[in-house]
Amino acid sequence: MPAFSLDPFLRLPSVLECTGLSRATLYRKIKMGKFPPQHQIGERCCGWRQSEVAVWLRNPMSFSIDDLRPPVP
Repeated sequence: MPAFSLDPFLRLPSVLECTGLSRATLYRKIKMGKFPPQHQIGERCCGWRQSEVAVWLRNPMSFSIDDLRPPVP
């Protein structure tokens, strides 16, 4: 049975394409906490979780890192 992720990683070109952001703007937003940070997925490879990018896409103007945290019961 092949292994697969229910929450695949997106690489930089895909993230730039689906968000419409430039590379510089994307990294500036990450630094400001206004875009989900990338995850290390290999020694020289990183990517973004598709679900986290989807959260940003729902409300890009007021996104904050806290939006990625599950609600406290």
